[in-house]
Amino acid sequence: MTKKKVLLVGETWMSSATHYKGFDQFGSVTFHSGAGPLLKLLADSDYAVEHMAAHVAVEALPFTLDGLSEYDAILLSDVGANSLLLHPDVWLHGKPVPNRLKLLRDYAATGGGLAMFGGYFSFQGIDGKARWARTAVEAALPVECLPYDDRLEIPEGFTAKVLKPEHPVVAGLGTDWPLLLGANEVRIKAGPDVELIAALPDDEGGHPLLVTGRHGLGRTLVWTSDIGPHWLPNDFVAWPGFRQLVIQMLDWLTARD
Repeated sequence: MTKKKVLLVGETWMSSATHYKGFDQFGSVTFHSGAGPLLKLLADSDYAVEHMAAHVAVEALPFTLDGLSEYDAILLSDVGANSLLLHPDVWLHGKPVPNRLKLLRDYAATGGGLAMFGGYFSFQGIDGKARWARTAVEAALPVECLPYDDRLEIPEGFTAKVLKPEHPVVAGLGTDWPLLLGANEVRIKAGPDVELIAALPDDEGGHPLLVTGRHGLGRTLVWTSDIGPHWLPNDFVAWPGFRQLVIQMLDWLTARD
């Protein structure tokens, strides 16, 4: 059986630190990836997942619709809009390049599955720096981004409120999910194809957590919490339902009408 091809874009970062030991000091740079839990649980699934690190996507994400259409689904996770807008030819050399945000919108319109998962550089993100609001990608998603820092930090944790337990994305998972520690706040769009599957509890504002929609011929989905720590605690990663949830997200996203 041929596996469906999925591209996960983002979920990586680098940190720089200065270490002081008395009179002496030295620096270090560390590469981090938050994609490990998802890649591990999909390793023996019906999906062949290619992970494109955020700094790699700046230059490597395809610049043509044909290139994007090689994938059955594209997942954007914790990568800001600037990373796909400011290719070195634009940023350093003042040359025009195709707008990949518009290409991602068109990829969905022509039948691709497009999703965004939450994080500090998803939706509008920390300090509003993810900058997905008012972009072509936002136009394809079933939610609208806020124009400012949209993080919902909930350190004590919250339990998802599953509103449509029979929906194919969450079928068989019940309603007693492990705690989550945060999410991005978004506004759900109006429309006959938009479905709010799960939300934050009422005492946390009832904000959307899991939403599905359509854009043209394609399917779109958002999960406003994380796919790895810190918003997705280790207990959620270890929960057997997490694997089922992700696979059912992909099953729904890649179904063709």
